[in-house]
Amino acid sequence: MNQTAQNDQDDEDGDFGAPPIPAGSKNYMTPQGHQRMKDELLKLIDVDRPEVVQIVSWAASNGDRSENGDYIYGKRRLRQIDGRIRFLTKRLDLAEIVDPSIHYGSDQIFFGATVRYETQSGDEHTVTITGIDELDPLNGKISWISPVARALTKAREGDSVVLRTPGGLEELLILEVSYPSPT
Repeated sequence: MNQTAQNDQDDEDGDFGAPPIPAGSKNYMTPQGHQRMKDELLKLIDVDRPEVVQIVSWAASNGDRSENGDYIYGKRRLRQIDGRIRFLTKRLDLAEIVDPSIHYGSDQIFFGATVRYETQSGDEHTVTITGIDELDPLNGKISWISPVARALTKAREGDSVVLRTPGGLEELLILEVSYPSPT
């Protein structure tokens, strides 16, 4: 298989650059993350895909498809939408919804915890441990499989943990642990 064909196949599989779920693990998600993915899936199925199908159908009726930009772009967009639908369906099928509010009031770190910690150099960071499909590092949401999350998990407020980094070992002091309150 040539490289172009391989890239086309990768695009159609729709992994969308998402990290793989570790073998033997479940796809842990917060209820909010699960709802966002479900909403995206329903929008793709109920709104986006029908709109593109209508455009492709209209473009196909205009004759020569080989030079018809609306047709070519529409077919490409349809493949992208179908790939994303497959991806979301697979991820949601593997989803294990974990409500972090069950740990409300606890000072021990588990999935869903928001943790404020200090590095050896005195820098403070605040992160929330989320699912693989919910990560947003620029907004402090890290995946439960990330090195930082793994180092923090099961520790308690006031503990020091060791994080292995490419530059060596770094000690993190846990300053605060919080969870969303139950609704």
